[in-house]
Amino acid sequence: MNNNSELQTPDFQSEEPTVLDLFKSIFKNWKSFFNFLASTFDTARREQINRSLAEEREVIVEPLPEPVAVPLRPGTAFSWRVLVGLSLALLAQYMLEPPGYVVALGSFQMEKSGQNAPIALGIYALAFGLIIWSTVRREIGLPGLSPEHNRLDPETVRVVPLIVSALLAFGAYASFGGNLFHWLNVTLWLLAIVFFVYALWLPYRRMRMERTPQERRRLILWGLLLVYVAAVVIFFRVYQVDTVPPEPFSDHAEKILDVYGVSQGETRIFFPRNTGREAIQMYWTLLVSWIFGTGLSFLSLKIGTVLLGLLTLPYIYLLGKEFGGMRVGLFALFFAGIGYWPNVISRVGLRFPLYPLFVAPTLYYLIRGLRTRNRNDFILSGLFLGLGLHGYSPIRIMPIVVVIAIGLFVLHNFRFRELRRDAVLWLVVLGLAALVVFIPLLRYTFDNPDEFSYRALSRLGSAETPLPEPALQIFFSNLWNGLRMFNWDDGDIWVHSVTQRPALGIVSGALFLIGIVLLLVRYIRERHWLDLFLLLSIPLLALPSILSLAYPGENPALNRAGGAYVTAFVIVALALDAIVSSLLVATKAGRESGKLRAGFAWGLVIVLMLWSGVQNYDLIFRQYYESYRNGSWNTSQMGAVIKGFEETYGTTETVWIVPFPHWVDTRLPGVWAGIPNRDFARWRENLSETVQLPGPKLFLVKAHQQLPEANDSETLDTLWELYPQGNLELYDADVSGQDFWMFSVHVQ
Repeated sequence: MNNNSELQTPDFQSEEPTVLDLFKSIFKNWKSFFNFLASTFDTARREQINRSLAEEREVIVEPLPEPVAVPLRPGTAFSWRVLVGLSLALLAQYMLEPPGYVVALGSFQMEKSGQNAPIALGIYALAFGLIIWSTVRREIGLPGLSPEHNRLDPETVRVVPLIVSALLAFGAYASFGGNLFHWLNVTLWLLAIVFFVYALWLPYRRMRMERTPQERRRLILWGLLLVYVAAVVIFFRVYQVDTVPPEPFSDHAEKILDVYGVSQGETRIFFPRNTGREAIQMYWTLLVSWIFGTGLSFLSLKIGTVLLGLLTLPYIYLLGKEFGGMRVGLFALFFAGIGYWPNVISRVGLRFPLYPLFVAPTLYYLIRGLRTRNRNDFILSGLFLGLGLHGYSPIRIMPIVVVIAIGLFVLHNFRFRELRRDAVLWLVVLGLAALVVFIPLLRYTFDNPDEFSYRALSRLGSAETPLPEPALQIFFSNLWNGLRMFNWDDGDIWVHSVTQRPALGIVSGALFLIGIVLLLVRYIRERHWLDLFLLLSIPLLALPSILSLAYPGENPALNRAGGAYVTAFVIVALALDAIVSSLLVATKAGRESGKLRAGFAWGLVIVLMLWSGVQNYDLIFRQYYESYRNGSWNTSQMGAVIKGFEETYGTTETVWIVPFPHWVDTRLPGVWAGIPNRDFARWRENLSETVQLPGPKLFLVKAHQQLPEANDSETLDTLWELYPQGNLELYDADVSGQDFWMFSVHVQ
């Protein structure tokens, strides 16, 4: 890391209050707190503070010299070590694909008979050896990190707005009792956030860069390329969203009931149904249903989460750009955009994409802030972190990730006292920003600690859910399984994955491990904290899955580890950029050889992107679709039957579904029929109560022609006894085992 011992301090007068001085003066004791609070209403004192704060000036600080990557050694031919290393890594990752995997490129097909991990690991070892050899010979290397600024935080604060923010925050906290949003507490809360940001925001002025006409043309071409990549990504994310995945399951029924409650005025802060859920998805889905006219439906849930997944991608681009430039950002955007893992957890219609959605901006502003020494970035990072805590519970790991990131920054800059002091200040600013945004849930947490923490703590183990083995043994086993999911086995949960296959594709998986090797080599050479943090971010962001100690079978889980894909695809992009740079390095053979080299390099990029696109398309739109379709129940077909009954007889009050073990959630057919708040269950022992009801009736009963034990013959016998004049018809479903009986009474 290129550090400058003569860090510049902006020219602020020494008598101006600092943030640390302010907090010391306020919280020294109760007497000083009330004295300080009273002083804000003293005109003379307030004018003195305002004059002092008015002396803030815009600060323009030149960046430190950019950390330059190790210069690559030009050669007259392609580096065979880089190309062979890449080829071996791709072969090894291909061998880790599950049995029967097929890649189709036109008429060409490759199929492997089975998994052979030891051979694959041996081939990977050879690939890593060649990549390391190439780094030693300076034939490959990661792009240089962005330049760091040498300014220090002025430690200024607008005192009165900060106090106003604190008072508003206390008022908001007090008014959030009862687990409901209403106009008063929301107004107080939003005003507290606005005053907090205004109190600490610094008026930095960005430097304008003059660009030559050639640079402007390049930027225009780059913008067009970015638009093209974005179009491909949007296609992967929205194509067949109505059918992939095809059916909802019980968690979707819970979500739709929560959204229905919001539509009826139940504006909850935390939704306690089904072990508890944070609020963002409920309000977001209701907004989506209004905008797209899709109602309270499975499609509304899916459109909402697909949009959340898309909103993550700009920050993945910016994060890649922060680590290695625009080309790295573009590669990260592409592979994250088409990747099967991010696609699937965004399409399933549950809160899963909210984790990476807020991880990406939180990390981006945190890392940019530590590079530019800009307090405003820490404010933004804290705001996104606080908002993310209202989204999906795995993001509760992010405060730990933030502390570790700043800790690594401090340890690698420990000899600079001013930076150590500023880092503590920035952490306080970030934490306070997150806390102000978190206030509604903070109040709920204090009022209902068990409900708020139940879901997370139940995975760690408790008296109700004892651990099956010693905690450390399970943890290290989970850690191993959680880390190998990227390249080997992503678990057994069919809801959000193609089970027992790598979470990354062949191309992205190989590049991911090459990127890990290159980051390790550069960290050993240069000891830059960002390289170490990027490596550690993978297990840290996967911890919500790894820490499933009470239920180790739930790990790995692509949903709870979803935040890890943000940095994983940045590593993928760094590796591809390093390979491209290796192939593009200037040669001694002249201009024509350089053009040939450039053509080969970009041709290789296109081939890798096409290969990745073909595989991920197959994973999402065939393998995942078929796996999910076979694992879920055909509630849409039951909903169509109910809808048809209503169109014929004008009512659904005499339509029932008889529950059966491990069969459909009886609330979901009603969602398809446009009745999101009704459970159609009628238990077998209560069927006799239907005899007194007038009019036509319809009973849907579990059927299975191949397995008699899965056929609800007892219910059919009961119905025949009650309604000997009834009519029985089998609904022959498209998927084997999903048939059901339609027992109708007085239906013409």
